[in-house]
Amino acid sequence: MAGKERMLITGGNPLEGEVQVSGGKNTAVAVIPASLLCDEPCTIENLPDIEDVHALVDILKELGAKVEYEPGHLLRVDPRTAQGDTVSYRNAQRLRASYYLLGTLLGRCGRANVPTPGGCDIGSRPVDQHLKGMRAIGADAEERRGILRASSENLTGGDVFFDMVTVGATVNVMLAAVKAKGTTTIYNAAKEPHIVDLANFLNSMGARVKGAGTDIIRIRGVQSLHGTTYAVIPDQIETGTLMIAAAATCGDVTIHGCIPTHMDALTAKLLEMGVRVNDYDDAIRVRGAGPKRAINIKTQVYPGFPTDLQQPMSALLTTVKGTSIVQETIFEQRFRHLDEIRRMGAQIRVMERTAIIEGVTELYGAPLTATDLRAGAALIIAGLMARGVTEIYEPGYIDRGYEHIEDKLRSLGAEISRDLAE
Repeated sequence: MAGKERMLITGGNPLEGEVQVSGGKNTAVAVIPASLLCDEPCTIENLPDIEDVHALVDILKELGAKVEYEPGHLLRVDPRTAQGDTVSYRNAQRLRASYYLLGTLLGRCGRANVPTPGGCDIGSRPVDQHLKGMRAIGADAEERRGILRASSENLTGGDVFFDMVTVGATVNVMLAAVKAKGTTTIYNAAKEPHIVDLANFLNSMGARVKGAGTDIIRIRGVQSLHGTTYAVIPDQIETGTLMIAAAATCGDVTIHGCIPTHMDALTAKLLEMGVRVNDYDDAIRVRGAGPKRAINIKTQVYPGFPTDLQQPMSALLTTVKGTSIVQETIFEQRFRHLDEIRRMGAQIRVMERTAIIEGVTELYGAPLTATDLRAGAALIIAGLMARGVTEIYEPGYIDRGYEHIEDKLRSLGAEISRDLAE
């Protein structure tokens, strides 16, 4: 019988040195589908070499686009040969962002059939706001028998009022509305950096998108989009994970190629804990030596504290003296990693969407299982802090969103590797 893949971490080494952050996962998974809207070839640079990008490359090929992909560098897409309007179930299940093909294909050819997406099981992520947005611009849209279906012979701009702030639905409506007739206005839009980056990418092809980064986005439809070359922004969540890892190991790490203003919410919390953080033009230095204070965290939509950093941050808090309280307001199943970290000696109580963390002196290495992407990152943080060896099973979740994470941590002094358990 074949062995089961695992990640091995021997904890106790402070991370020290310099590291380069990769391109943004959340931008990449929106921009790659958007390339199908172009009427000419385009090139996307600074893409991270991660499984979600690989899955989207396969989807573009499945739809008939001509694709040249250099992993970790760039993607050239010629969408003129693309004919399909249906994403296969097998590919849709490989990532959550496969549902961005709903808006893309609707905007490109007036019809789309996309199986309900896969990705991490972190709680309910309904698609009702996506369908509501499609209907608001003139499409027939429904979910039936596990398939998201949308069609329209004449997409027409309209007013889209979201009942809640939703990144996914904001992206999907932007993609569908770019070539619709007239003007589409999205109210209560998400404001995340990758929303702004998607708008910049679309505008570089000749789209007319204004207001990205605010809660009202206006899209004036155009008939055609020209080719472009575009580099995606650095990964906000990888930057944050590396910052937390430096703090957790009492290290001294400088992260290059990042955007410090995107990290303001995390930086504020680390400073509150007693961690030293210095910002530069495109770099952040984190020094974690010295005593740390317990803090409270409440996840919020951007520019609040990001839910994607709640899990790594809560791992750090398990060894901070005092009581820390973490409230998760975005996803109801985003504390599953804490069950694993308890096995390392952490003292944690969870009540609905609130975790109460009593700091312990140290964690101890143990066999653990990653249950989703950011949970995997949290287990890495815990393993880096722990005494002894930590085994992390199901590391494939981590590969969905972090480019060569072991190599980057090893370059900073971590003792981390991967093998097949017997």
